[in-house]
Amino acid sequence: MIIPCNSSLQKATFFLTGFQGLEDLNGWISIPFSSIYLTVILGNLTILHVVHTDATLHEPMYYFLAVLALTDLGLCLSTLPTVLGIFWFGAREIGIPACFTQLFFIHTLSLVESSVLLSMSFDRYVAICYPLRYSTVLTPARVVKMGLSLVLRSALLILPLPFLLKRFQYCRSHVLAHAYCLHLEIMKLACSSSIVNHIYGLFVVACTVGVDSLLIFLSYALILRTVLSIASHQERLRALNTCVSHICAVLLFYTPMIGLSLVHRFGEHLPRIVHLLMSYVYLLLPPLTNPIVYSIKTKQIRQRIIKKFEFVKSLKCFRQD
Repeated sequence: MIIPCNSSLQKATFFLTGFQGLEDLNGWISIPFSSIYLTVILGNLTILHVVHTDATLHEPMYYFLAVLALTDLGLCLSTLPTVLGIFWFGAREIGIPACFTQLFFIHTLSLVESSVLLSMSFDRYVAICYPLRYSTVLTPARVVKMGLSLVLRSALLILPLPFLLKRFQYCRSHVLAHAYCLHLEIMKLACSSSIVNHIYGLFVVACTVGVDSLLIFLSYALILRTVLSIASHQERLRALNTCVSHICAVLLFYTPMIGLSLVHRFGEHLPRIVHLLMSYVYLLLPPLTNPIVYSIKTKQIRQRIIKKFEFVKSLKCFRQD
């Protein structure tokens, strides 16, 4: 869709895109997407409810898990209105202020997720390498400060992006390739040079995701060194087992991110639908799978969820009697 440069609508609106060429199937395509969003919302709300209501889970590890669930929930809700709006109602138009707001929340929450995973790796490092100092190092006050600082860091780094985009004139097509707004995609529609945006974007990625991933790798190298020094084979397995859920969460976050980067960098010849699917996998896979992984692999979470369901089931039976 090409819109004339002098169009007033063009100056105030971007046009989102679902699966181009499959518009007649939007109703069917909306079914799996609606199911995914519903599962994400219910799964992460369940984790938040369990951690909040069970006093035995009021520990740093589970506080960080609650922050991760809250971040995943926010990331899901940031894209839900526009994605389902296209599939349900064919609503492709989005105002530039709304687009920049969505962009801010998507990128901020993605960086927050990376920071939360780093905080969780630090939690595992202290718990395994310095177990006797765990309660004194990760106090509730320090956990709160860590949570606030990682949110603040992400928000402050992303805050300039909407203002950098706002200074551009968009004389090209205002049609975006996805059903949501992203910095890199909007930047490509600008008429003038976007070198400042490119440099700042690389700086943000390097000092957040880049640094976070290196520190996570370093923490696990130190954890592995400590675990290998444990004489008992059973104790080694027990120590490593406490890290399995977090390792899965790290892989589920960074693997789609690397895959999406490779597709954008080297996959120009690939069908457009591959790019679309990879972008949806990157945004929806971690929020969808994190609650499942932690519910299955973390014994305490699994037991509390089972107890909740058993309580609800017994309550229904009592009412029927």
